Amino acid sequence: MSDWLDRIPTAAQKYLEGHRLDEVECIISDLPGIARGKAVPAAKFARQSKFYLPDSLFFQTIAGGWAEAAGEAGFTEPDMALIPDYETATAAPWTADKTLQIIHDAYDPSGVPIAISPRNVLKRVVSLFKERGLTPIIAPEMEFFLVARNVDPGVSIKPMMGRSGRPAAARQAYSLTAVDEYGPVIDDIYEFAEIQGFEIDGITQEGGAGQLEINLRHGDPVKLADEVFYFKRLIREAAFRHDCFATFMAKPIEDEPGSAMHIHHSVVDSATGRNIFSSPEGEETQAFYHFIAGMQNHLPSAVAILAPYVNSYRRYVKDHAAPINLEWARDNRTTGIRVPISEPDARRVENRIAGMDCNPYLGIAASLACGLLGLIEKKQPTEMFVGDAYAGDTEIPNGLYDALELFGEAASLREILGGEFARVYEIVKETEYSEFLHVISPWEREHLLLNV
Repeated sequence: MSDWLDRIPTAAQKYLEGHRLDEVECIISDLPGIARGKAVPAAKFARQSKFYLPDSLFFQTIAGGWAEAAGEAGFTEPDMALIPDYETATAAPWTADKTLQIIHDAYDPSGVPIAISPRNVLKRVVSLFKERGLTPIIAPEMEFFLVARNVDPGVSIKPMMGRSGRPAAARQAYSLTAVDEYGPVIDDIYEFAEIQGFEIDGITQEGGAGQLEINLRHGDPVKLADEVFYFKRLIREAAFRHDCFATFMAKPIEDEPGSAMHIHHSVVDSATGRNIFSSPEGEETQAFYHFIAGMQNHLPSAVAILAPYVNSYRRYVKDHAAPINLEWARDNRTTGIRVPISEPDARRVENRIAGMDCNPYLGIAASLACGLLGLIEKKQPTEMFVGDAYAGDTEIPNGLYDALELFGEAASLREILGGEFARVYEIVKETEYSEFLHVISPWEREHLLLNV
């Protein structure tokens, strides 16, 4: 056992100091971003180099149904070999015993990466940058709500109760007093993150009732996607300790802002380490403009990945802290594409379209893919927008069905992400949409039952 324990990160080794490892959670992200896998005794894990799960886990919908996406071979559920990435080993500090989580990569029997595995999709996109001598850098921002326990889906979601005995207040963005209302939850988030070896760049109160934002430091896309994947579980576990829920729904509460996963991008020349968005003199380069143009031209087709559920589209509401179009501007939070204030070597482009409900691997992959297509196509963006972009026309698909139509027609984007992944993803999402149409909502019962 000691051989593989020597290969895990320092934070995980420190967590185990003076203790016996009891269990290892072997996990992989499915399409929605749920952790799937097996929990095995540590002694058994030490004796195996891989384990197996059926590839059908990628055909399951968020509601637990199954999409007919198996392909020509039919629904035979062949096994995938899941191989641990020891660099992802991290503690599960909320467990009663000493447990490690380890993310695994999926391969077919001949050793070829499974194309529909979300982590493999992101690795594919990163490799396409590297083939061109480029290294993408990203920094995600995670927004989420802390809400009262909700065990009845028929009851509206409400803000959590703060330490004052009052519900968390809305419209108190950046208020430290508001953050203090749920300080014990935040304390556990910080503690869990430190034990797991994750560095938080900051936590702020957002505009919604009980809505928080966590910023992560910039770095490698796959590593940061791993952290967001882990953070979602970490934050949920911290909330459970304090009799509340953490939700990453794009729009959990009516008349409150939605939750985004803003993604900041820069691209570095792999040979020189120079940010290709800035010239040696510190000016904006053509690559900078090409990247923005790629996002403007291809993000509409990627929205089905960045906004993957029917609820996702409730977030794109004019004047409600979410973009409605793909205008770009410097330091303007009303636009879908924002260029933050920065020094030339940190020049970056922020995608404000992605919802926090998207799979982090797929959301980051799709966003980077749009920028890469811009670098390949070398087109120019529109003129920089001046003013309030909420006053402009809507350019975001107004529902999942429309978004899937655009995704289905996006040949260049589908090629970057991988044709087999695109085929399966489209079928799974169409199945989820069909599942949604079978449900009658409270709105329909209230307004249609006796009136039509």
